[in-house]
Amino acid sequence: MFDFSTAASRAQSNAEKYTLREELFGTEDVLPAWVADMDINTPKFVLDAVKKRLEHPIVGYEEVPDSAFLAQIAWMQKRHGVVFKREDMFYSHSVVASMAVAIEAFTQKGEGVIVQTPVYPPFFHTVKKLERRLVLNPLQQREDGSYTFDIDDFKAKIDKDTKLLLLCSPHNPVGRVWRKEELRAIAEVCYENGIIVFADEIHCDLVYKPNRHTPFTSLSDKAREISLTAIGVGKTFNMAGFAISSVVVQNPALRERFQKAHERVHFAQGSVLSHVAFETAYKEGEEWLEALLMHLRENYERLATLLREYEELIRLTPIEGTYLAWLDCRGMGLEDRELREWFVQEAKLGLNAGLSFGREGSGFMRLNFAVPSDTMQEIIQRLQKALERYDKNKLG
Repeated sequence: MFDFSTAASRAQSNAEKYTLREELFGTEDVLPAWVADMDINTPKFVLDAVKKRLEHPIVGYEEVPDSAFLAQIAWMQKRHGVVFKREDMFYSHSVVASMAVAIEAFTQKGEGVIVQTPVYPPFFHTVKKLERRLVLNPLQQREDGSYTFDIDDFKAKIDKDTKLLLLCSPHNPVGRVWRKEELRAIAEVCYENGIIVFADEIHCDLVYKPNRHTPFTSLSDKAREISLTAIGVGKTFNMAGFAISSVVVQNPALRERFQKAHERVHFAQGSVLSHVAFETAYKEGEEWLEALLMHLRENYERLATLLREYEELIRLTPIEGTYLAWLDCRGMGLEDRELREWFVQEAKLGLNAGLSFGREGSGFMRLNFAVPSDTMQEIIQRLQKALERYDKNKLG
C-alpha cells in the first residue's frame, strides 16, 4: 500500500540538510545523510487532512483540540501500554524546547544536570546555555559494540546539587532501546537521590522487532512520580516541520512547577495546521508506520551487508531503534577531522561527526538511513567505492 522506493526531491527546497551543505561540508557535492528527519514523503493522509483544513479561509489563533491529545493518548496506550491523562499534557513545538523548560523548572544556575554521552548534542548544549553544571555519565560500550548504562559511574557522579537527568530513550545516536531492568536501575538511583528525569522518547515508535520501547513513567509509581515524558509525531511520521510535540507530567507537584516555566516562555497553542496533522497522524498512521519500519530495517540490513566486507575499517553498531546508524570508524586509523573529510571528499556523503555527540563519539560517524530505496542504493555505492579505494591504498 505504501511505496518507499522513491520520494520527492528536497534539493531545491529550504531543507536544512541540503541548504547547509556548503556551509558545513565546504561543498554541495555531497549526498546529505545527517539531520535526523527523513527524506521520505510525509504521509499522504496527513497532507490531505491539512489541505482540507485550508478549505476554511481563516487560519488564526486556535486551541489545540482535546481530540488531538486524546488521539495521542490512545496511540501510546495501544502501542506502548502506557496510560496518560489529558490534564497531564502540555503542547510544545519541540522536544528541545521542552527540555529547556524542564531545566528552567527543576534546576537553578550552577546545579547539576546529568547527560549520558555520546548523545544528541542539544542535551549538553542546552545545559551549558542555561548555565547549569554539566554532569557527564558516559555510556559503556560492550564487546559486541552495543551500549549500556554505567550505573556505578552514575552513582559516583551524584552530589547534593545534582537535580535532573536528561534521558534519551530510545537512544540517539547509539540506537539502543533500553530494557526494563536497565531503566529500573536508573529509576531507583534517581528516586533515592531526589533526581527528576526528563525522558526524551521522541523515537519511541521507531523500534525494530523483537525490541519493545518501555516508557520510563510506566516502570513504577516511583518512576511516574519523578519523571516527565516528551513525545511527538516529528520523527515517526516525518513531520518535524509542523513543529508540534507534547510533554506529559503526571506528578501534580512537578506539573505545577513545569507549568510555571512553560507559561513564562509563552508557547501558546501552536499552528492550527499542526493540530490537524498531529491528530490525523495518530488516528490514521499505524499501517503506514508498520510499512515504514520494514523499509527502514531493509535499508539498515543493506548497509550492514556492505560493512561486513570492511569490518576491519568500519564496524556497524547493532541497532534496536531509530533510523540512525552509528558507525565505528576507528579501524580506519584517521583523526576525527580526517575522518569527516574522508566521508566528504572520498565517499561524497555528508554525515554527522561522532565527536559532536561528545568526546566518546571520537572515531565515529552517524548516518541517517531514513531515505528511499534508490537513495539508499546511492549511499551504499558511494561508500563501497570509497572503501574499495581506501583498502587498495592501505595495502599499497
